Amino acid sequence: MGVGSNLSVPGVGGSRDVVAAAVRALAGEGVTVVAVSPWYRSAPVPMSDQPWYVNGVVRVETDLDAPALLAVLHRVETAFGRVRRQVNEARGLDLDLLAYHDHVRAEAPVLPHPRLHQRAFVLLPLRDLAPGWRHPVTGMDVASLVAGLPPGQVTERIDD
Repeated sequence: MGVGSNLSVPGVGGSRDVVAAAVRALAGEGVTVVAVSPWYRSAPVPMSDQPWYVNGVVRVETDLDAPALLAVLHRVETAFGRVRRQVNEARGLDLDLLAYHDHVRAEAPVLPHPRLHQRAFVLLPLRDLAPGWRHPVTGMDVASLVAGLPPGQVTERIDD
């Protein structure tokens, strides 16, 4: 799953604090966090005057099916104050179901995430976390997907 934030959340802190707290919050929702990628700082996509994001990728295990897992992600977002008003708006927390095993779904939740292969802020942490991962539709490995990214996506690893 993808984790991102570009706004502070009252009572939690700045974006780096928010993403870490969100990962911890999943444990109480029937989700086991198996691994967390390094965090990245990235410009908004599409480019705008919004604050930059902190993004990462998390590998989880759960007995939930994909729709139920997405519902958990939305519940956690709501607990962190997310209200969906418009597409690509700034947000305190964004949780995306990127892939679910090698499942392919055309209905919600669409799997794999329909823009996963176009986003440096997803692919770079995914490459760190799961270098052998392959896109279940194209069969391309994550290194090939990174090599094919559109230009201009500024994404920098954060050294903790």
